[in-house]
Amino acid sequence: MKTIIAMLVTLTIIGVVSGGGLAMISGWAAPLIAANKKAATERAIFLVQPEAKQYEAVAEVPYELYRVLDEGGQPTGYSFPWEGNGFQGNIRMMIGLTPDLATITAIEVLEQVETPGLGTMILEDPFRGQFNGLKTEPQVDWVKGAPPTKENEVQTITGATISSKAIVDIVNDGLARLRTDLAQGGDK
Repeated sequence: MKTIIAMLVTLTIIGVVSGGGLAMISGWAAPLIAANKKAATERAIFLVQPEAKQYEAVAEVPYELYRVLDEGGQPTGYSFPWEGNGFQGNIRMMIGLTPDLATITAIEVLEQVETPGLGTMILEDPFRGQFNGLKTEPQVDWVKGAPPTKENEVQTITGATISSKAIVDIVNDGLARLRTDLAQGGDK
Protein backbone atom coordinates (compact mmCIF):
# COMPACT_ATOMS: atom_id res chain seq x y z
CA MET A 1 0.00 0.00 0.00
CA LYS A 2 2.87 2.36 0.85
CA THR A 3 4.38 1.71 -2.57
CA ILE A 4 1.14 2.66 -4.33
CA ILE A 5 0.83 5.88 -2.32
CA ALA A 6 4.49 6.75 -3.00
CA MET A 7 3.96 6.16 -6.72
CA LEU A 8 0.82 8.32 -6.76
CA VAL A 9 2.59 11.15 -4.92
CA THR A 10 5.58 10.92 -7.28
CA LEU A 11 3.36 10.94 -10.38
CA THR A 12 1.34 13.85 -9.00
CA ILE A 13 4.50 15.89 -8.37
CA ILE A 14 5.82 15.07 -11.86
CA GLY A 15 2.46 16.06 -13.38
CA VAL A 16 2.30 19.37 -11.50
CA VAL A 17 5.91 20.29 -12.35
CA SER A 18 5.47 19.28 -16.00
CA GLY A 19 2.16 21.15 -16.31
CA GLY A 20 3.64 24.25 -14.72
CA GLY A 21 6.65 24.10 -17.03
CA LEU A 22 4.45 23.78 -20.10
CA ALA A 23 2.29 26.69 -18.94
CA MET A 24 5.40 28.88 -18.50
CA ILE A 25 6.73 27.96 -21.94
CA SER A 26 3.34 28.60 -23.51
CA GLY A 27 3.12 32.00 -21.83
CA TRP A 28 6.58 32.87 -23.10
CA ALA A 29 5.99 31.59 -26.66
CA ALA A 30 2.47 32.93 -27.26
CA PRO A 31 3.52 36.57 -27.89
CA LEU A 32 6.33 35.42 -30.21
CA ILE A 33 3.93 33.23 -32.18
CA ALA A 34 1.43 36.11 -32.45
CA ALA A 35 4.17 38.50 -33.64
CA ASN A 36 5.35 36.01 -36.28
CA LYS A 37 1.77 35.44 -37.46
CA LYS A 38 1.23 39.21 -37.75
CA ALA A 39 4.47 39.62 -39.73
CA ALA A 40 3.48 36.77 -42.07
CA THR A 41 0.06 38.35 -42.59
CA GLU A 42 1.59 41.75 -43.38
CA ARG A 43 4.07 40.20 -45.81
CA ALA A 44 1.23 38.29 -47.51
CA ILE A 45 -0.86 41.48 -47.92
CA PHE A 46 1.80 42.85 -50.23
CA LEU A 47 2.49 39.50 -51.94
CA VAL A 48 -1.13 39.28 -53.14
CA GLN A 49 -1.26 43.01 -53.95
CA PRO A 50 2.08 43.80 -55.65
CA GLU A 51 0.95 47.31 -56.65
CA ALA A 52 0.15 48.26 -53.05
CA LYS A 53 2.41 50.52 -51.02
CA GLN A 54 0.35 50.67 -47.84
CA TYR A 55 -2.76 49.21 -46.28
CA GLU A 56 -5.41 49.95 -43.70
CA ALA A 57 -7.65 47.63 -41.77
CA VAL A 58 -11.38 47.75 -42.53
CA ALA A 59 -12.96 47.77 -39.08
CA GLU A 60 -16.59 47.49 -40.19
CA VAL A 61 -16.43 43.73 -40.80
CA PRO A 62 -16.09 41.01 -38.13
CA TYR A 63 -12.93 39.49 -39.67
CA GLU A 64 -9.58 40.65 -40.99
CA LEU A 65 -9.93 42.75 -44.13
CA TYR A 66 -7.38 45.18 -45.49
CA ARG A 67 -7.91 47.94 -48.04
CA VAL A 68 -4.68 48.29 -49.98
CA LEU A 69 -3.55 51.65 -51.29
CA ASP A 70 -1.11 52.92 -53.91
CA GLU A 71 1.60 55.55 -53.33
CA GLY A 72 -0.96 58.36 -53.52
CA GLY A 73 -3.27 56.73 -50.98
CA GLN A 74 -5.81 55.63 -53.58
CA PRO A 75 -7.46 52.21 -53.05
CA THR A 76 -6.21 49.48 -55.37
CA GLY A 77 -8.16 46.59 -53.90
CA TYR A 78 -8.44 44.33 -50.90
CA SER A 79 -6.37 41.67 -49.14
CA PHE A 80 -7.96 39.35 -46.66
CA PRO A 81 -7.02 36.14 -44.92
CA TRP A 82 -9.53 33.33 -45.07
CA GLU A 83 -9.41 29.72 -44.04
CA GLY A 84 -11.18 26.43 -44.49
CA ASN A 85 -10.70 22.69 -44.52
CA GLY A 86 -8.15 20.98 -46.72
CA PHE A 87 -7.42 17.26 -47.07
CA GLN A 88 -5.26 16.93 -43.93
CA GLY A 89 -6.43 19.92 -41.91
CA ASN A 90 -7.02 23.65 -41.95
CA ILE A 91 -5.69 25.83 -44.78
CA ARG A 92 -5.28 29.55 -44.10
CA MET A 93 -4.57 31.82 -47.03
CA MET A 94 -4.40 35.46 -48.10
CA ILE A 95 -6.56 36.48 -51.05
CA GLY A 96 -5.94 39.63 -53.06
CA LEU A 97 -8.81 41.22 -54.99
CA THR A 98 -9.42 44.21 -57.22
CA PRO A 99 -11.66 46.97 -55.77
CA ASP A 100 -14.74 45.62 -57.58
CA LEU A 101 -14.04 42.06 -56.30
CA ALA A 102 -14.29 40.80 -59.88
CA THR A 103 -10.66 39.69 -60.21
CA ILE A 104 -8.19 37.91 -57.94
CA THR A 105 -4.78 39.58 -58.00
CA ALA A 106 -3.05 36.62 -56.32
CA ILE A 107 -3.31 34.13 -53.47
CA GLU A 108 -0.77 33.13 -50.84
CA VAL A 109 -1.13 30.09 -48.58
CA LEU A 110 -0.15 31.09 -45.05
CA GLU A 111 -0.71 27.84 -43.15
CA GLN A 112 -1.40 24.29 -44.27
CA VAL A 113 -0.78 20.70 -43.25
CA GLU A 114 -1.41 18.97 -46.57
CA THR A 115 0.35 15.81 -47.70
CA PRO A 116 4.03 16.54 -48.47
CA GLY A 117 4.81 16.14 -52.17
CA LEU A 118 1.18 16.09 -53.29
CA GLY A 119 -1.09 18.41 -51.34
CA THR A 120 1.76 20.84 -50.78
CA MET A 121 1.78 21.46 -54.53
CA ILE A 122 -0.88 24.10 -53.74
CA LEU A 123 2.10 26.22 -52.63
CA GLU A 124 3.78 26.06 -56.03
CA ASP A 125 3.31 28.45 -58.93
CA PRO A 126 1.95 26.08 -61.53
CA PHE A 127 -1.17 25.84 -59.36
CA ARG A 128 -1.04 29.06 -57.36
CA GLY A 129 -0.22 31.16 -60.42
CA GLN A 130 -3.54 30.21 -62.01
CA PHE A 131 -5.26 32.59 -59.59
CA ASN A 132 -3.36 35.67 -60.80
CA GLY A 133 -5.89 37.71 -62.78
CA LEU A 134 -8.60 35.06 -62.34
CA LYS A 135 -12.17 36.28 -62.72
CA THR A 136 -14.40 35.64 -59.72
CA GLU A 137 -17.87 35.86 -61.24
CA PRO A 138 -20.14 34.11 -60.84
CA GLN A 139 -17.62 32.12 -58.73
CA VAL A 140 -14.25 30.44 -59.16
CA ASP A 141 -14.61 26.96 -60.67
CA TRP A 142 -12.21 24.07 -61.16
CA VAL A 143 -11.65 21.55 -63.92
CA LYS A 144 -9.94 18.19 -63.58
CA GLY A 145 -7.58 16.66 -66.13
CA ALA A 146 -8.01 19.39 -68.74
CA PRO A 147 -6.81 22.96 -69.15
CA PRO A 148 -9.26 25.67 -68.06
CA THR A 149 -11.43 27.08 -70.84
CA LYS A 150 -13.07 29.94 -68.95
CA GLU A 151 -11.70 33.06 -67.24
CA ASN A 152 -12.94 31.85 -63.84
CA GLU A 153 -11.51 28.30 -63.90
CA VAL A 154 -8.39 26.68 -62.49
CA GLN A 155 -7.08 23.20 -63.16
CA THR A 156 -6.85 20.89 -60.14
CA ILE A 157 -3.62 19.14 -59.26
CA THR A 158 -3.55 15.48 -60.30
CA GLY A 159 -3.05 13.43 -57.16
CA ALA A 160 -4.02 16.36 -54.94
CA THR A 161 -7.50 17.07 -56.20
CA ILE A 162 -8.96 17.46 -52.70
CA SER A 163 -6.33 20.03 -51.69
CA SER A 164 -6.74 22.05 -54.87
CA LYS A 165 -10.54 21.92 -54.67
CA ALA A 166 -10.23 23.07 -51.04
CA ILE A 167 -8.37 26.19 -52.17
CA VAL A 168 -11.18 26.97 -54.65
CA ASP A 169 -13.80 26.37 -51.93
CA ILE A 170 -11.97 28.65 -49.48
CA VAL A 171 -11.73 31.41 -52.11
CA ASN A 172 -15.42 31.12 -52.98
CA ASP A 173 -16.47 31.05 -49.33
CA GLY A 174 -14.41 34.15 -48.53
CA LEU A 175 -15.66 35.96 -51.62
CA ALA A 176 -19.30 35.21 -50.80
CA ARG A 177 -18.90 36.55 -47.28
CA LEU A 178 -16.97 39.62 -48.44
CA ARG A 179 -19.50 40.45 -51.16
CA THR A 180 -22.37 40.19 -48.67
CA ASP A 181 -20.66 42.35 -46.06
CA LEU A 182 -19.53 45.03 -48.51
CA ALA A 183 -22.98 45.14 -50.12
CA GLN A 184 -24.40 45.82 -46.64
CA GLY A 185 -22.13 48.83 -46.29
CA GLY A 186 -19.22 47.14 -44.51
CA ASP A 187 -16.56 49.27 -46.25
CA LYS A 188 -17.30 52.97 -46.12
